[in-house]
Amino acid sequence: MDIVIPLAIRINMDIGVYPQWSRFGFNYENGDAYEAVERMYASKRMKLVGIHSHIGTFMLDANAYRNATIKIMQLKEQVERNFNSEIAYIDLGGGFASKSNLKGIYQSTDVVIPTPDDYAEAITNAIYDLNKSEKLPKLYLETGRALIDEAGYLLTSVHGYKRFPDGKKGYILDAGVNLLYTSTWYNFTIETDRYYEGENEASLLNGPLCMNIDVIEENLMLPPLNRGTVLSISPVGAYNYTQAMQFIRYKPAVVLIDKEGKARCIKEVDDLATINYKEV
Repeated sequence: MDIVIPLAIRINMDIGVYPQWSRFGFNYENGDAYEAVERMYASKRMKLVGIHSHIGTFMLDANAYRNATIKIMQLKEQVERNFNSEIAYIDLGGGFASKSNLKGIYQSTDVVIPTPDDYAEAITNAIYDLNKSEKLPKLYLETGRALIDEAGYLLTSVHGYKRFPDGKKGYILDAGVNLLYTSTWYNFTIETDRYYEGENEASLLNGPLCMNIDVIEENLMLPPLNRGTVLSISPVGAYNYTQAMQFIRYKPAVVLIDKEGKARCIKEVDDLATINYKEV
């Protein structure tokens, strides 16, 4: 068709944080990234207009983004000098942390989670320091988790309870790890729908699944809760619903509270009809 296709490539690199995300993209240090660019221009059918990276998830070190930006800008300068080409944009991917409480970290999220300004300073300073062309590249960021994680809440009801052999009281909820994918990493904030009388005791929160691993919280001080008590679990805005499973129970409805405070159902509760795939 006698056209030159504008392309971007993804690169991975050593940014001083381990484990290194090296599965995707061309490696910077061993020369794979530059070799890929050489092959593109040798074909005379492609030109490089963007460089992308994604260094990890829930990154707690803003300086890692500075290290990544430095190497992207170094590759950008190489390509523009050697191939007389302009890299229009760079994409630093995602991985920016939200204010979720990670298991195993006991400091306040205000202490351990970098601010948006921390990330911005690390990235933009590297761009300004290393940009050799007349124009600055356009910058793309993929900030999904940091934007929406804290906006999500899961409402679940107590369906029953039992006393475990160690004396701990266990509550069975109608939501489990089938809906809370991130329960492996997060200590959720769990709140009751109202004040309950009675002495607090160490309690266990289980979901409805037929698996011993279906644990939302292993040790939570709670007053006696009745069947039907509604618990609010947060933050669950990032990845939980999209990675939830249709296992034992259908996925729940999704309600959006708009700027006027009005609740809008944006997805109905699943049922057999909505998940039934028919052969065409």
